[in-house]
Amino acid sequence: MMKRLKIFRLIVLISACFSISCSAQTVVPYTDPNIHYMGRIGTKDDAAELTWTASSAIINFDGTSAKATLQDDTGFDFVTVVVDGKVVNTIQVKNYKKEYVLVTGLPKSPHKLELFKRTEYEMGRLLFYKFTLDADAKVLPPPVYKHRIEFYGNSITCGYAIEDLEGKDRGSYEFENGYKSYANLTARHFNADYYCIAKSGIGVTVSWFPYVMPEIYDRTYAMDPTQLWDFKKYTPEVVVVNLFQNDAWIVLQPDNPNFKARFGNTPPTPEFIVNAYQKFIGNIRSKYPNAKIICALGAMDATKKGSPWPGYIEKAVDNMRDKGIYTHFFPYKETGGHPSEKEHKVMAADLIKFIEKKMKW
Repeated sequence: MMKRLKIFRLIVLISACFSISCSAQTVVPYTDPNIHYMGRIGTKDDAAELTWTASSAIINFDGTSAKATLQDDTGFDFVTVVVDGKVVNTIQVKNYKKEYVLVTGLPKSPHKLELFKRTEYEMGRLLFYKFTLDADAKVLPPPVYKHRIEFYGNSITCGYAIEDLEGKDRGSYEFENGYKSYANLTARHFNADYYCIAKSGIGVTVSWFPYVMPEIYDRTYAMDPTQLWDFKKYTPEVVVVNLFQNDAWIVLQPDNPNFKARFGNTPPTPEFIVNAYQKFIGNIRSKYPNAKIICALGAMDATKKGSPWPGYIEKAVDNMRDKGIYTHFFPYKETGGHPSEKEHKVMAADLIKFIEKKMKW
């Protein structure tokens, strides 16, 4: 009897030790209010769903390491891990649920960690389930941002081909990096809570595919018309719209199937283009009555000397007679393809200067 009792106690002790070792971590589920989400975030399968470029999950904690449980629907999404303002890791997320080591070996002190989706929604939909920290780690209150900026854009804003160091202007998932985009650089400069609604190839009147920005700008996930975004969740101080680069190309291609679908056999008139842009900016104004709106364009060839597209934007803005809406055109970068990392930095410096002047930030 005594022998059986000793064996039983030993089993209980081993079980208890195993339980302690398994629970020797601090789990922070996606629903924890101390996690700050940046961007339009949905929910799916007991996880936060990150789709748009620059969507992020951010946590402040006192500890030495962090992991995250993630899943991608394609296996093509890349996430950038930023700790205390420095990029420490880049992960290509698998198309099955998996725990990833984000960072280790940090000094035992407060840290800010950002899990940043650097690829756009066409590359994949990312599910974030939880952060896992050290057993003795402490979760701290979420970060506070000084400003709020929202961007609407195309491949330029997505950071298309920015990692293609061979200069071939390749835009597949491994070469895209929204973290290095002029938009993110600008937001970080101002310590801004930053939302990015962008898609490579998209336009206002026509795109390289069947839909345009005015048809998806109000969605939580671009490809689901039933998931409309609640604009009351986030109100930016400044909205930057950098669109028309794709329109500028496609309206000159009458054989393009998307040209035919939108315009038939007749190119759109300047009046049509101006009215379409004006209507889209009016939609944004209706969502954000007090925001400053910057109608931007560039720095690709839509702002090349002789281009009519800056004039279309100026005409639309003039028609609106709204003192809170400005135009700002990035000079043509005088090189082919999409902006390089260096050219994005030039764009960011240009936009930062403009915002500082207009907003007095």
